[in-house]
Amino acid sequence: MSSKKRKAPDDLEQPERVFQDVALNSGDQHRHVAGSDAYFRHLYDNEPDFKELAERDVDFAAVLQANGLLDFADPKAVMRLTKTLLSLDFNLKIELPDDRLCPPVPNRHNYILWLKELMDTSSYEPPGRPIRGLDIGTGASCIYPLLGTAQRLSWSFVATDIDAKSLQYARKNVALNNLEGRILLLQRQPEDSLIPLRGRDSEKVNRIDFTMMNPPFYKSEGEMLSSAQNKARPPHSACTGAPVEMVCDGGEVAHVSRMLEESLILKEEVQWYTSMLGKATSVEILVEKLKANGIDNYAITEFIQGNKTRRWALGWSFGAMRPGEHVARVKTSGWKKVSPPILEIKVLALTSDAPVDLVIERVNEVIGSLELISWSWDSSAMKGIGRTRGNVWSRAWRRKKMRGQATEATTPALPSSTPESSQCRLGFAVAIEMGVSTTTVTLHWREGHDAVIFESFGGFLQGKMKDLG
Repeated sequence: MSSKKRKAPDDLEQPERVFQDVALNSGDQHRHVAGSDAYFRHLYDNEPDFKELAERDVDFAAVLQANGLLDFADPKAVMRLTKTLLSLDFNLKIELPDDRLCPPVPNRHNYILWLKELMDTSSYEPPGRPIRGLDIGTGASCIYPLLGTAQRLSWSFVATDIDAKSLQYARKNVALNNLEGRILLLQRQPEDSLIPLRGRDSEKVNRIDFTMMNPPFYKSEGEMLSSAQNKARPPHSACTGAPVEMVCDGGEVAHVSRMLEESLILKEEVQWYTSMLGKATSVEILVEKLKANGIDNYAITEFIQGNKTRRWALGWSFGAMRPGEHVARVKTSGWKKVSPPILEIKVLALTSDAPVDLVIERVNEVIGSLELISWSWDSSAMKGIGRTRGNVWSRAWRRKKMRGQATEATTPALPSSTPESSQCRLGFAVAIEMGVSTTTVTLHWREGHDAVIFESFGGFLQGKMKDLG
């Protein structure tokens, strides 16, 4: 582990201050979300400094070796690290049995960070809206609901498991943190659906905004043992997981495919279906299954913690709201064939000394002249959001409109029965960002299922603004 100290933002130097702000200023939701998100986002930019942790926690000091290192082959030391990080960084307490998984905090935290951005960027509402997540297979730690509720006051969770002992400890951990009102625990049976919106327990669960799970990697206990034996060196960290946590028939692909089958029935009853994955090949297989079922709105991310742990996450949605480019697309070249369509287009790049007022004027002039459902510009953020029912910038649209006007002159108008939201084929944002050396104008895809119309609009804007460059 690195000896570098973690750096929190200047205005949030100590985690205790974050939790004070939650209690004192809970009415100012937007300010709290922005401030706490900045703190949590940077928590593990550097790996934990064990010497610093030992100075702050005597229990951790007791398991630290004389050379300042931690013995990751010792389950007690690994468990103490998890408890210390949860306590110091999130103000959370947990108790764990010796024969169940002890979750690595930075890795689990990365999943929550991604989910926050996934939900935030795929909504027109500001961050902080009420959201209810479903953690499938929550385990003894119940760590995902604990981390999620610690970071967002407006989040709540349903957490399920089929293992009675894990749920016994999960209930204890929820109670230790006084979160019984925000985390609902349900024991499920192997034959039950993964998502409890139908059948047993459905009367207790009337809404889920996203699902999450960390499915067992291995297809069998034999595969798990073979994997351990084939490793050239011992695993980096002691694993105390029980077979019920590590193994399922068909492995992670089968488990996520099961959730996919349920999602094909529930569709937009859940905004995002997501899962962590331990193998890159699993991502590729599952993306092909999404495409085979006509699902075009999906997101892939890669979690890298230090140089030792690499995981992936896959999410998909039947809705029209698109996530941000940085949330949905892995930048490395090897992922191009499975990545979703591009979600942002650079419209214009200028030197930083170019007059921004001219750029803003042109953006509003060009977009404001179009026949859109809506267009609004935020001067302070230098960002506009628009929605359109079609490619209203094309010659074909203008010709069609003229023909329609001629028809309207001789045909009585009929009331429309189609709600405005269903008429939207493209929702977009145009943002002007001023960097040290460059000012850029970027088009972001916010809503819709038609990649062609988004790319067409991007080309139209580039044409209308190229003389400014």
